[in-house]
Amino acid sequence: MLKRMFGIALALLFVLSVFTFAGGSQEKAGKITAYTTLDEELARKVFKAFTEETGIQVDWVRLSTGECVARMEAEKENPQASIWYGGVGLGHIEAKNKGLTMQYDSPAASRIPENFRDPDRYWTGIYAGPLCFESNIQSLEKFGLTAPTSWEELTDPKYRGHIQMANPGSSGTAYNVLATMIVLYGEEKAFEYMKRLDANINQYTRSGSAPGKNAAIGETTIAIGYAHDGVKLVNEGYPLKITFPSEGTGYEIASVSLIKNGPKGELEYAKKLYDWAFSETAAKIYTTAFVVPFVDVPLPKGAVPISEVKTIVQQDEWAAANKARLVDKWNEVVGGEAKTEPKK
Repeated sequence: MLKRMFGIALALLFVLSVFTFAGGSQEKAGKITAYTTLDEELARKVFKAFTEETGIQVDWVRLSTGECVARMEAEKENPQASIWYGGVGLGHIEAKNKGLTMQYDSPAASRIPENFRDPDRYWTGIYAGPLCFESNIQSLEKFGLTAPTSWEELTDPKYRGHIQMANPGSSGTAYNVLATMIVLYGEEKAFEYMKRLDANINQYTRSGSAPGKNAAIGETTIAIGYAHDGVKLVNEGYPLKITFPSEGTGYEIASVSLIKNGPKGELEYAKKLYDWAFSETAAKIYTTAFVVPFVDVPLPKGAVPISEVKTIVQQDEWAAANKARLVDKWNEVVGGEAKTEPKK
């Protein structure tokens, strides 16, 4: 009887030790809550690879740039995530200015050019992508249209009802369009331009990548978006033609930031993810979405380096500081909410 009880006790101790060891390993591996503005498919690949390499679990929520800043601001007193991964750099500057993110001088980010890093080290870029026009070739033929090659051409009445872009209030992509117009024309004429462009817009989406996807399936003839999103759709077999505005175009600096006062116990794990964002492993995954990372890795066919496109001299700090005012003005002058898709 004593031998049997001793054997049971040993078995229980063994099970307990295994459970404790497993629990300790899980605790050591850690967990992060992240907001991401990467396309969902790319985000899934990125976080899966990070977890496989480090054992750190990433629970993530996909939000547009504007939605992410709005949520972080709403949660400022009790942040629910530790890192914002991806998203237009203007949004990261806005988040910094609102005190929503924190400084972190990542040793891994030293390989990123200084002009794509915040001088105060609140955010760092992972890749850049220029704004472009994405036109459905079949729809162009159907309606007797040609793919636009300038911002001014987009306002031609022949394109009435054929163009789609996102709402600058929810989308960093669309706000980049508005900021680009101000650089090109000055504020007053930029809003005159946006009003003329509005006459040709059939819908404003919430997400910046949605217009391109809609153009790919023929729901709109022309979309304004980022080149890498369009090139990805072309490589998936969709009948899109990518063109760039002759006047010059704006671009995004997709970035990462650590969220200030994120969930307890996640900061060190979030820093590991931040560091990993500039690794060759991560950069190679970015290229699967046809973006051009700042880390030097082989590029897929069709990827468009920003150096090959005529770009404007962006005023990102000014644009970020003036976003609320400019979006309010856009709503007042353009009245775009009437054409904006409902919130999901």
